[in-house]
Amino acid sequence: MRYYWQLPRATLAASLMLVAMAAIAVAGPFEDALATAQRGDYSTANWLLRPLADRGDAVAQFDLGFMYDTGHGVMQDYGEAMRWYRLAAKQGNALAQYSLGFMYANGHGVPQGYAEAAKWYLLSAEQGYAWAQFYLGFFLANGQGEPKNLILAHMWLSLAAASRFNPPFGSLKTMDEKERRALSSLATGARAKLESQMTPDQIAEAQKLAGEWKPTPERERSYAN
Repeated sequence: MRYYWQLPRATLAASLMLVAMAAIAVAGPFEDALATAQRGDYSTANWLLRPLADRGDAVAQFDLGFMYDTGHGVMQDYGEAMRWYRLAAKQGNALAQYSLGFMYANGHGVPQGYAEAAKWYLLSAEQGYAWAQFYLGFFLANGQGEPKNLILAHMWLSLAAASRFNPPFGSLKTMDEKERRALSSLATGARAKLESQMTPDQIAEAQKLAGEWKPTPERERSYAN
């Protein structure tokens, strides 16, 4: 957006009109897909989302991955879930990045690999997704997939406890207040146990890092291969 001021006024108006038209065109299929999914008709939702996913829409790609991952509207297929998750994750979709991490952590559709899981959790956590922050904190606390680092573990658990991340419009996976409270309680409890292993200076440093943390803008991010 910061380059629009250089365009002639007529070109700018035309560009904004095209963006608005594209948004309207995409919103319809997403709204229809969400409505059918809410009615439990995931097969129709899959059919509505697939053309968007094939054209490269990251949210639609995540949704298809989620359906194959959970067996909603299709036969459960971790390999196909991984394929769609990976396409969305490489475009920066935080839910897809987290889901890839979870698949690697649990060996779903791929050989179990904690280092690979930690890599994807980090990319998602940097965007503010609380579950990724929680599991990344757990990994760092236990030296699982990453070198043990109590200060960074404490920081990520603090961020997970306070996160208000909202999934992008069109995502079939959402986070309601009940889930937020449950996750916050888990993260707070894990952080309290961690503090018994830390010095006051380490805790203060972790709190400072959490207070200074900001999500990394997507345009500055380098996505994993």
